Amino acid sequence: MRYLTGGESHGQLLLGILEGVPAGLHISEEIISKDLSRRQSGYGRGERMKIEKDQVEIVSGVRKGTSLGSPIGMIIRNRDWASWQEVMAVKGEGEGPLVTRPRPGHADLPGAIKYSHSDLRNVLERASARDTAMRVAVGAIAKLFLGEFGIDVISHVVEIGGVRARHEDIPRTRLFRKAERSELRCADQAAEREMIKKIDSAREKGDTVGGIFEIIVTNPPIGLGSYAQWDRRLGARLAMSLMSIQAIKGVEIGMGFEAARLPGSKVHDEIYYRKLKDQSSKIKGEFYRKTNNAGGIEGGITNGEDIVIRGAMKPIATLYKPLRSVDITTKRRFEASIERSDICAVPAASVIGEAVVALELAGAM
Repeated sequence: MRYLTGGESHGQLLLGILEGVPAGLHISEEIISKDLSRRQSGYGRGERMKIEKDQVEIVSGVRKGTSLGSPIGMIIRNRDWASWQEVMAVKGEGEGPLVTRPRPGHADLPGAIKYSHSDLRNVLERASARDTAMRVAVGAIAKLFLGEFGIDVISHVVEIGGVRARHEDIPRTRLFRKAERSELRCADQAAEREMIKKIDSAREKGDTVGGIFEIIVTNPPIGLGSYAQWDRRLGARLAMSLMSIQAIKGVEIGMGFEAARLPGSKVHDEIYYRKLKDQSSKIKGEFYRKTNNAGGIEGGITNGEDIVIRGAMKPIATLYKPLRSVDITTKRRFEASIERSDICAVPAASVIGEAVVALELAGAM
């Protein structure tokens, strides 16, 4: 299973093509658009989310609500296009007003140097996280596919601005329900209140905050991925998928970095075996573990335990109290330009994380 996306942040629309979905899968635009709505929510989001009300349109690969086995094509129209038609016109001559002031933390400067652009808008429009709307759409189809096998992909926020949630004792199903009702997708209400204070404080200072989200895959089968080649190790593929999300700077699976600080006796999950009571089954018993420090993956292969993976998101790079930079044309110092932005987008990143993880798992299936 593979996908491609296209489109600019302020262009006419976003494009997506998802290949490898088997025939016979029930798919509806409403289910996909529900995930798009989840991506747009969250305390600390910017003005753009008040303009865009993302709705997906399936244009190929589905007939009468069922996949055909051929590539599935989708579009999401940008409502903000109405205000940007002249600036982002496909046809015409001349460059128009140039953006020459790169923002620290963005792809502006290295992208302009790589592609020899004199106008930074040619970089920032595609490098924008607006692209993730389409990734959530294609990921929603991957989640439908996984659901056919009883596999769920859920997410929640575990840290924002240094405030960490306590969630270890909350059952998985309740954890997800609490996260869905939360403005910050955080299951710990006390921590959420403190996180909101951090976001409000950052807004007042013209600053931004980052955080950490956790993806949990329930009921994965044993044997996804492989140890046979480096690029088939599922942990590597999942890490790459999360690192492909804008502003993600770190990934850990299971115990993650904490495993490097502890002795092996405190890290590795002991293996047990139990007989099954159902005597009619050909399967007489099963292996299991009492802990899941490995996060469901050993040697690049799923071991049957829940997959647990976290992504660390840096603070949004566009600040309303700008940092210093240098104009690429005049080489003069200035305070970086401001593009409309969020104060905190960690809850949205967790929904995007569900999508990209689901796509990798669907491919592995």
